[in-house]
Amino acid sequence: MSDSEVAWGILATGKIAHTFAHDLAVTPGTRLAAVGSRTADGAAAFAGVHGDDRTRAHGSYAALLADEEVEVVYIATPHSFHLENARAAFAAGKHVLCEKPLALNADDAAAMIALAAEHDRFLMEAMWTACHPMVRALRTALGTGRFGTPRQLQAELGFRVDAPAEDRMLDPSLGASALLDMGIYPLTFAHLMLGEAEALTATATLSERGVDLDIAIAGRYPGAVAALGASMTSWSSQRAAIATDLGRIEVGTEFFHPDRAVFVPHDPSTGPQPERAVTIAGEEPVIGLGYGNEIAEVSRCLRAGLRESPLVPHAQTVTILRQMDALRAEVGVRFDV
Repeated sequence: MSDSEVAWGILATGKIAHTFAHDLAVTPGTRLAAVGSRTADGAAAFAGVHGDDRTRAHGSYAALLADEEVEVVYIATPHSFHLENARAAFAAGKHVLCEKPLALNADDAAAMIALAAEHDRFLMEAMWTACHPMVRALRTALGTGRFGTPRQLQAELGFRVDAPAEDRMLDPSLGASALLDMGIYPLTFAHLMLGEAEALTATATLSERGVDLDIAIAGRYPGAVAALGASMTSWSSQRAAIATDLGRIEVGTEFFHPDRAVFVPHDPSTGPQPERAVTIAGEEPVIGLGYGNEIAEVSRCLRAGLRESPLVPHAQTVTILRQMDALRAEVGVRFDV
């Protein structure tokens, strides 16, 4: 790849695609070359908001993938279409950044990874948290032992979903799941901070259609335990905390793209010592809302000739999906796809 701008195509024009396009516009070395929607009007409207006079609007996904100028495609469709869309993208010679979760289950994710290898294309799950400068700095800091040994981790992500039954957030045929939409974040955060889980168990409340609306997860990790939660019915703190043998790290205001992380040491005799608090800062600026950092990571990998990102490696993506497969089975969630 040359040093010219990375030409992106966006496949689907839903809410997450708009957020992504906003950050794409402020990420150096990239541009929105084309957008594909199920309708020509939808594509034109999206391009009018986020593109420039060079951005092409395609009234089908197939037309987008046939666009020779597009180098890498961001797939923003519901989970249940990811494998199908990625298969078509690879066949068209495109690199792929696919919205999380990469697929409905680990087997589909493995199939997607195999297709990427078969076509010699780059593939990354759009897990922006793993690319966030603050999260990366926190992970590095924990690894040094400076803040002690982590023993307990808490993370929760929840908000009330008010949507019609046919909305993708509530329709099991589209992979609706508090675990897949929200729970993937605390699971990934715990994996990044503590390592691969040794045991996970969960309990959940399900909708009449069998969608997990609320889920609580207890996990055992190497040397530590975790309490993780996700909800589509209530407003969680959206924060995380890591307790170590030397103090406590508070991560917020939204742990999946935090604006700060603060370590407060504890003295065995006097307790918390806020006057000695240490703020953990990222080494790189946050680009846009933070999606720009994952976009920049894709660009970096493509220019380096990589086929997967060291920040979001394929093995990590499959590991988290296998965890979610087992947790869904435990709470009785089955996808009607």
